[in-house]
Amino acid sequence: MTTLEREDLAKGRAEVLARVRAVRPEMSENGVRVDAEGIDVAENMELLRETGVNRLSVPAEYGGLWSGGMWSGWRDTIEALVEISAADGSTGMCWTNNAIHPRRLFTAELPDETKEQLADELVNDGRRLVSSNSEAGARGPVTGRRVPGGIVVSGTKTFNTNSGGGGRDLLVVGFALLGPDADLATATRHEALVRLDAPGVRQAHDWDNMGQRGTHSQTITYEDVFVPDGWHFASTLTDPNAFGAGMLVHAALMQGIGEGAFDAAVGYLRTLNRGSMPKFPTALEDPLMHRQLGEMSSELAAARAYLLSVAAWLEEPEVDPRELTIHGFRSKVASNRVSLEVTGRIHDLTGARSTANRYRFDRFWRNARTFATHDSIDAKNALIGAYELSGELPNVLDYFRL
Repeated sequence: MTTLEREDLAKGRAEVLARVRAVRPEMSENGVRVDAEGIDVAENMELLRETGVNRLSVPAEYGGLWSGGMWSGWRDTIEALVEISAADGSTGMCWTNNAIHPRRLFTAELPDETKEQLADELVNDGRRLVSSNSEAGARGPVTGRRVPGGIVVSGTKTFNTNSGGGGRDLLVVGFALLGPDADLATATRHEALVRLDAPGVRQAHDWDNMGQRGTHSQTITYEDVFVPDGWHFASTLTDPNAFGAGMLVHAALMQGIGEGAFDAAVGYLRTLNRGSMPKFPTALEDPLMHRQLGEMSSELAAARAYLLSVAAWLEEPEVDPRELTIHGFRSKVASNRVSLEVTGRIHDLTGARSTANRYRFDRFWRNARTFATHDSIDAKNALIGAYELSGELPNVLDYFRL
């Protein structure tokens, strides 16, 4: 059955968001186990498939809910990511690939048949997309060469977020396509869609970090992996709003983790209902706890409002890419800071009993702290400051490592 024939699909973006919010408690429960055991987020990704959230980045012509420009509906996509990340940081980070990569793939020079199959798999099968781009610590760049009927890809990528599902999930692999002279200096940027179970794909299963434990951001090596024509394309970084949109994705992930920590703390305090000092019999009578909760609530609300307003602005056709990029970086700084602060402060409110492993409240801080190391907030602030002084957008690649 094609995506267009399904009657159980959400009728619009608002319904998708409502469905995501409805499964958030179950995803959160799964997230505790994901963190404790370091297992894949498969159960949560299946729940998300059932909500239809992948349709937010599938074009309407292929049965999705994305219509209009490149970033149409981006506010709803970002809000969905906040809700998912509030339930579980690992699940949120995995789903970022399904949020942003389809926007590129459906506008790339790929055949209609490929796009139709990709849309069907994303909507009906919950196909997971894997970001396979980082070569930090690898010996050299991943390269490709042309062969009859396609290309062959070889090399190692060191971070492959969302690769824990295995099977026919798709790696979006960036590589240098060599010309007849096999010279890297003249190679062109290319990307390929590679099945995780394709011959020659070697998974190291080496992801064992303190946080974001379910992302399986493992090392993957490509040993002469054949990619047929129709499943690779020339990569271009021509979208002037790509950096700004990407920063909003980062901000949404951190925003969600902070909100998840806050909600977990409030839920715990309502159950325990004990004041911070003996003079306050209950939390409801403790103005010190009220003050801290109010402060965190306001800071989270401000960062969320800024994030969603910038995401909505990105949808406008006449947006200034320079200003949008700066706002994207500012939003990431704001959500980053409040997430780290809230996840680090909740134990001051919840007390020693809340440190029991059955709660795993520490997972929020570990998830936030792990992702916050992705790239320097100091560098983001330096870029913003340079813009404030000069009035010109600096070269983003001087501050941000791809």
